[in-house]
Amino acid sequence: MKINTAEFIISNSDVSKCPKDFLPEYAFIGRSNVGKSSLINMLTNHKNLAKTSGRPGKTQLINHFLINNNWFLVDLPGYGYAKVSKKTKSVFQQFITDYFETREQLVCAFVLIDIRHEAQTIDIEFMSYMGESEIPFCIIFTKADKISKTKIDSHIAAYKKKMFANNWAEMPHYFVTSATESTGKDEVLNYIDEVNQEVFKNNSQF
Repeated sequence: MKINTAEFIISNSDVSKCPKDFLPEYAFIGRSNVGKSSLINMLTNHKNLAKTSGRPGKTQLINHFLINNNWFLVDLPGYGYAKVSKKTKSVFQQFITDYFETREQLVCAFVLIDIRHEAQTIDIEFMSYMGESEIPFCIIFTKADKISKTKIDSHIAAYKKKMFANNWAEMPHYFVTSATESTGKDEVLNYIDEVNQEVFKNNSQF
């Protein structure tokens, strides 16, 4: 897939105010400082579509971007960011939960994980929530340019081991990416394109 147009549509914290268009949505979420904004900008060929910041936790709303006029990329707040207040964190968690559990247009979420670190409990717990809630998702490992191929392989293996220990039958589909080097760009976009084709072919709502 080639992205020709990417347009910011709306930001809000109320799922009922999300776009009414019945277009497939792909939500991007991960711990703060995982490189989400940089990844979104890389995928869409826009330097400043998603706001990058040296201050983690910058995304605090549900952000909708219309891509190629036929699907939405949804930028969600990070989870597990320790430096926001408990009250703010609970608000984030509520509307993130509302989005995942009520948004009919969502066809797939991408859970972003920083590949530099060994398996983190908070990521495993979040993916367990997604699995238990039957929300389709893939994993995007970010910042692959920062460590060696050997470490990448060992960290992915550690995630597989932890997920199997948490009753997963198999590892979710995953991608290894680098926003700096555009690694994984074609793979992620081609996956979205394939899912879109299936969605438009098989679901009369879209």
